[in-house]
Amino acid sequence: MKKSEKRKILFSLGQFFIFFCLMAFVVTCNFILFLHFIPLKEDDVRVAAKVTFVNVIVLTLIFCVIDSLRRYFTVTRPIQKIQESINQIVKGDFNVSVPYLYGENSMNQFDRISKGLNVMIEELKSVETLRTDFISNVSHELKTPLTVMQNYGMLLQSPELTDENRMEYATAITKQTQKLSDLITNILKLNRLENQKIIAKKEKFDAGELVCECMIGFENAWEEKNLEVETNIQEEVFVNTDRELLSVVLNNLISNAVKFTSPGGKISVSVKTKKSDMKNINAKKDRQDFSLEYGSVAEICIKDFGCGMDAETGKHIFEKFYQGDTSHATQGNGLGLALVKEIIDILSLEISVESTLGKGSTFTVRIPL
Repeated sequence: MKKSEKRKILFSLGQFFIFFCLMAFVVTCNFILFLHFIPLKEDDVRVAAKVTFVNVIVLTLIFCVIDSLRRYFTVTRPIQKIQESINQIVKGDFNVSVPYLYGENSMNQFDRISKGLNVMIEELKSVETLRTDFISNVSHELKTPLTVMQNYGMLLQSPELTDENRMEYATAITKQTQKLSDLITNILKLNRLENQKIIAKKEKFDAGELVCECMIGFENAWEEKNLEVETNIQEEVFVNTDRELLSVVLNNLISNAVKFTSPGGKISVSVKTKKSDMKNINAKKDRQDFSLEYGSVAEICIKDFGCGMDAETGKHIFEKFYQGDTSHATQGNGLGLALVKEIIDILSLEISVESTLGKGSTFTVRIPL
């Protein structure tokens, strides 16, 4: 006989013994009180005692059966269903849901446990989806430049190559190497921002000066595309936030403006103060919802006159690896705006985007003064 079966038998016997003692005690007390006021013969008492003993055993059995049924329907069966769902989750199946005993909004403790487990299952399902998408996208972004590098590497092995072709292929390999380096750097940055507690190092500085510094860093890129750069930067717009993190936001936005503007086109950058009621609409789900209202804000606008995007693309631009260009013909890996979104959340700032397909996009960052 298995240990589990022995335990069940011992539990049943123990349950029977407890109910028997309880019934015997209750019946005995009642009889003592009853017989105290009614005189009976000793022989009659002996006969009644035997009958009463049998009744106690029968009643004990009845109560044991009733209690077993009660325990099965109110305790054992709910636990079994919860355990079955947990076993499925352990196997990696997140398409299960824990059934309720009385309903989702019931105050029953098992239903409250089921509700909590169902919420956990949904969260695990979304995490698994994100993990799968992340691996798929990373694999694609790694495979593409590696394939290009491999092909150009094989071409470089040809002894008949001209110096011009050799330089062309070496340049192509260098560009793909830089793309891989940027991808890995962005992944590490995004992982650090998402999984570590980043404490913003606030300092007071001129937002216009920071924007100018970031713009100068892309001077070669806009000159190569012969872009017209229009600036409207108000002087002495001092903000109090993390300079390094804000520069990451501005660099990504300026980089996108240059990248998505056609050669000979124009980009516009402005810094100004304005009166505004600012609400943080980008707070993470795991943070407490809050609204921040300020009398004035520093508003940094970066506008391009490039391809723009439709409303559907605009809904997803801050998602990791999302690219409106599904062919991946344009440069980038879809992590830049995801980084921007994480930093905006950390600094409790606000970012908005306005875009028209074929006319360009405007990204606006608002910083409380």
